[in-house]
Amino acid sequence: MGAGRAAAAVDHALRETREAWPGLSTYERFEQVVSLVLTGLISLVIAAALVNLTLRIIMLVLFGLLDPAETGVFQAIFGMIFTVLNALEFNHSIIGVLHRKESIVQVRTVVLIALLALVRKFIILDATKTEPLTIIGLAAAILALGAVHWLVRDQDRKDAAEREHGSAAAE
Repeated sequence: MGAGRAAAAVDHALRETREAWPGLSTYERFEQVVSLVLTGLISLVIAAALVNLTLRIIMLVLFGLLDPAETGVFQAIFGMIFTVLNALEFNHSIIGVLHRKESIVQVRTVVLIALLALVRKFIILDATKTEPLTIIGLAAAILALGAVHWLVRDQDRKDAAEREHGSAAAE
């Protein structure tokens, strides 16, 4: 999600929240306020991480330290990039709560964030210094999370098809 789309999504969510506010229960209002605060805090963390990442890359390029042959530098950079992507996905899931289209915990989102974190771990992992059992364990975790993500996505599709079929039958 680009910065413009994210700002538009937050603006849309704020507008929806203002319109729905009188009809919300006390707990729903509390949930909306907490979601807004978390979205703001995570956005600040993302912005700070992006500035830090940008400065580090500029410094590496300016001082000629960005050697394409050195995998350690690339691993560190891609690790930082995946950290920012994880935070973006996390923030996106909270914005979904603001739209009141999703509950607080979405299994698919949590699994996706865990997959991104494991992929990040694989990217920064030095395979020559890591125990084979650790690599096998990480690979097994990715396979298990991938299977869970596929099952949840498949169930979401079935639920959507049933809702669509139910609304078509009602007409």
